[in-house]
Amino acid sequence: MATLKDVARLANVDVSTVSRALNNVSYVHPDTKEKILDAVQQLSYRPNLLAKGLRQGKSHTVGVVIPSINLSVFGEIVQGIEIEARRFGYGVMICNTEDSPESEEECIQRLRNGFVDGIVIASTGKHKRLIRDVKCNGIPVVQLVRKQDETISSIVADYFKSGYEGTKYLIGKGCKQVGLINGPMEIVPYKERYRGYRKAIKEFGYEEHVVESNVPKGDYFKGGYQGVARLLEDCKEIDGVLTSVDMQGIGVIRALKERGIPVPGKIKVMSLTGHSIGGMLETAMTSMEIPAVEMGRGVTQMVIEEIEADPQHKPALQHVVLKVSLVERETT
Repeated sequence: MATLKDVARLANVDVSTVSRALNNVSYVHPDTKEKILDAVQQLSYRPNLLAKGLRQGKSHTVGVVIPSINLSVFGEIVQGIEIEARRFGYGVMICNTEDSPESEEECIQRLRNGFVDGIVIASTGKHKRLIRDVKCNGIPVVQLVRKQDETISSIVADYFKSGYEGTKYLIGKGCKQVGLINGPMEIVPYKERYRGYRKAIKEFGYEEHVVESNVPKGDYFKGGYQGVARLLEDCKEIDGVLTSVDMQGIGVIRALKERGIPVPGKIKVMSLTGHSIGGMLETAMTSMEIPAVEMGRGVTQMVIEEIEADPQHKPALQHVVLKVSLVERETT
């Protein structure tokens, strides 16, 4: 493997000149720089990024802590993170927690003791003190999807509006018994979706029908599959079902079809956190969609801005809320 010395020898210059040319830290004559770049190409030289990072005190790596990447909106968010990180010359290290507080703590500790410059986290909310401690020790942290701590910057979607507008939409479609299959209420997005749902239900004078999924965390499909059975036990006249995420909606559609209930038909189904998978189903699912890739790119810009800022001029606290949008498809 070629070294910096090999490049210097082939270009007939000092090692320091090669370093200055490749890092653009000071002026190098254009002719000399061209010779150096030709030598780099001939030798297929690749810089030792780890050693460079140690010298500069940076690894150009962002740690990402999320509950799940499999068939969830987080997959698209991570895509946005990787696209934007690459644009800034950063790599990404991903940790999946399955919303386990124990796994989350292990991930945070691993990242803080590892080689990352900043952390993006969709937290369970169980480790606020630890996350603040990480930030106080000089590792920038930005909250993703879930704003659990007002003292740390965040980027989220308008989950309240998602619940409110989604419920009003189903009622506008003629539904009078609208059920909500939700997740754990201690997690902010689920709590906010419920608040929006409840407000709309009260405005129309209808009855609430809510199932808080208690299946193993991360098994959204099973949560929807079992949740709709519980809704039908509670109210046989259910004619509209809202799910907190798309995979729950897929579970609902499967359970209804197994019962001989066509979708669309007697029951309309809608997701409150849609992403591209909803449009690829045999029966495409109506949803309130969040701009997932935009969210990923935005959170990456926020954390890198903080990483690269002068210690005396850190960016101001930011809490960004992105708009949701209704996408009508076949399930309603």
